Amino acid sequence: MSLLPSWLWVVFTLTASTAQTARNAMQRDLTQTIGTQGATYVRFLFGFPFAVLFLLILRLATGAAFPVPGVAAALWAFAGATTQIAATALMLMAMRERSFLATIAFTKTEPVLVALFSIVFLGETPTVIVAIAILLATAGVLLMSWPRGLEPDGGKRSWRPALIGLASGACFALSATGFRGCVLALASPSFIMTASMTLFLGLLIQCALIIGWLLLQDRALLRAIAANWRPSLRAGFMGAFASQCWFLAFALTDVAKVRTLGLVEVPMAHVVSRRIFNQGMSVWEIAGVALIVLGVATLIHG
Repeated sequence: MSLLPSWLWVVFTLTASTAQTARNAMQRDLTQTIGTQGATYVRFLFGFPFAVLFLLILRLATGAAFPVPGVAAALWAFAGATTQIAATALMLMAMRERSFLATIAFTKTEPVLVALFSIVFLGETPTVIVAIAILLATAGVLLMSWPRGLEPDGGKRSWRPALIGLASGACFALSATGFRGCVLALASPSFIMTASMTLFLGLLIQCALIIGWLLLQDRALLRAIAANWRPSLRAGFMGAFASQCWFLAFALTDVAKVRTLGLVEVPMAHVVSRRIFNQGMSVWEIAGVALIVLGVATLIHG
């Protein structure tokens, strides 16, 4: 791994952020047809076949052996998988009450918690430069998403979507920490196969839990998800591709650095909001984006 370019994790992270923005938009649209719960599940159910495909293609392309997961890797993957389901559900709940951009901004308070969880669970302490970058970028997120004034309908702005978004960010932080722990526990010589096996394990666990739950509790929703397979397949592919890139980055560097750089998703979400959902941007949001960019620049050049 020492022969790899030191900036390769940046490429994977930026690619993951772009793909994740597209997937979030696809899932948001699906909430209109199959509800928040159904839209939460499609990224996992329809992502798993692509995880299998990625694993097999990369195995043939690299010639590297499949990493054999032990108990530690399986437990880390389980922790990452379950908290990711919760994080996605909370994110989509917030999107139903607040703009696409604002919801993404709330969830992106994640890097501060990722840094904390990484210290506690993984023993990965960020450098001073990384810590400054995290604080700058997170301050930008908070500036963008802080509730102000009245809603367009004249009512007072509720803190409920903010709290849901923050809870989603905490679950995403736990999920990222869990998947980074899985990557470290697999300890494969090939970072590509390590990332691919982590994705396979995570989605396998998620699909087993979701299908089991739906068969027992809500077969009608399972049928509705199957009926919407075309848009769900697109969201599933984009979700699996984004996760593959996140895990490739996790295999190359500390999770706090990766998730901080991932804050570029917030300006990307703004573009999506303007072009697709026709949602504008305030002066405060512009200032927040500037802080995010400054934090990201500090991270990369520090």
